[in-house]
Amino acid sequence: MSSPLHIVLPWYVRRTRLPLLALRCVDCRGERATSGDGRFRVNANHKLLDVWLLVRCTGCDRTSKLPVYERVPVGALDPAELHGFHVNDPALVASRLLDPALARRGRFALDWTGAWRLDAAPVVLDGPWPIRVEVVFADPVPVRPDRLIAHGLGMSRGEVARRVKADIALKRATSGFAFTVLAAD
Repeated sequence: MSSPLHIVLPWYVRRTRLPLLALRCVDCRGERATSGDGRFRVNANHKLLDVWLLVRCTGCDRTSKLPVYERVPVGALDPAELHGFHVNDPALVASRLLDPALARRGRFALDWTGAWRLDAAPVVLDGPWPIRVEVVFADPVPVRPDRLIAHGLGMSRGEVARRVKADIALKRATSGFAFTVLAAD
């Protein structure tokens, strides 16, 4: 017995900008969002290097440093990576800012509000066949699949719970998943 025919559509979750950092500012004393300036500071102390990622408070414009490396021998760093620190490589800034180890050490969380978009083909929900959607994440954007599906399909989360069968639990995802939209009853 064959399975019923269905339509397969791709959805892509893409980063539009770097996320803001929820980090307490020492000047304005508030829990201010800060943004990565896209710059590193490299400081040499004899044969040891310190590398910091510079971040700026969006409230008072104060610049702070997040330690990337502290007191590391020069020879321990990859020469290409060290060159990237010196020229403020945007891809290196993004990879360091999205690194969970740096967030843990720097005691900050990433605020993804307004920093991502969903590129989705229009979905016709009135068809007789189930619709299969495959979601691909270009960056590790933490988004609840049920909210993403509701946003993409233009339906309530309650209706998503009734009409959508997903390959994963609809809690939080940062990697690809697929789901099927069943025909309306």
